[in-house]
Amino acid sequence: MIEAKGLTMRYGPLVALRDASFRVEPGTVLGMLGPNGAGKTTCMKIVTTFLVPTAGTAVVEGHDIHKEPIEVRRRIGYLPERAPLYGDMEVCEYVDFMGRARGLSGRELRRRKEWVVERCKLAPVYRQTVSTLSLGFRQRTCLAQALIHDPPVLILDEPTSGLDPFQIVEIRGLIRELARTKTVVFSTHILQEASSVSDRILVIHRGEIVADGTIEELGRQAASFHRTEFAVAAPRDEALRAVEGIAGVRRASAEEEKEDGVVRLRVESDPGVRVVSALDELARTKKWPIRTLAERPFSLEETYIALTGRGQAGGGAGPEDRAGREEVRP
Repeated sequence: MIEAKGLTMRYGPLVALRDASFRVEPGTVLGMLGPNGAGKTTCMKIVTTFLVPTAGTAVVEGHDIHKEPIEVRRRIGYLPERAPLYGDMEVCEYVDFMGRARGLSGRELRRRKEWVVERCKLAPVYRQTVSTLSLGFRQRTCLAQALIHDPPVLILDEPTSGLDPFQIVEIRGLIRELARTKTVVFSTHILQEASSVSDRILVIHRGEIVADGTIEELGRQAASFHRTEFAVAAPRDEALRAVEGIAGVRRASAEEEKEDGVVRLRVESDPGVRVVSALDELARTKKWPIRTLAERPFSLEETYIALTGRGQAGGGAGPEDRAGREEVRP
């Protein structure tokens, strides 16, 4: 379990993270979603005790990052943004070294090495020098060191970076499997990855958490209106006026009538106001045959754009300083 409270990180006038609070229960995969420079890595480095925050704290498996940093580290498997590898070691030497550094020995060390080599698909390069590995194998070797001691908490910063499509599918499956018994937090800037792996998504933008919830909950938070598709065999203008007269409808737009006499309308209603029943009743009253009547929730892309304000005037990611940190005006 992880519980973060008011995490803030300042670099002089730059605010890399501002008042971040969240909770991750065991058996949950939390995806941190945001553009590069949003503050995801900063947040992970604080939770793993690599950075001391300017303000706030976090508790990992009952241990405070300020008071018991060593105990926190013992309970975390961390895959950082840049793989911590020793280029002159063979993969087998590196995995063995990291296991011993984590306090493993004897039969338990052998068992864990066999497990990570199998699950991270390292057998083809096991006796290869780390410096000669491809980017994908370097990433998987680094993932092995995060898993070698079987930690209850996993913090994975861009875990699929550099992997080919087949490897990405394997790592996603491994994350889901590990989440049955562990708390997993991973970061990504890829929308589809966040939605396919995460139980919950934390959207971070310009150093602030702008949304927290499931895909459906994020859609509700982001939506400034509810969207419904309505297609009926009816005169265009008459159908448009009738729909616009329904309580809660903000606006309706209609395509030109097709040769089949069907008018297709996009109906926007107030947040939380569902008009499917009202539209169905309207069609029944007017005796208009219904061709389509369905709610059209926001896609993940639309949700993300709405939450971060990107694509709007004045929106988008803020400037970054030379160290790659995003600037957020205090």
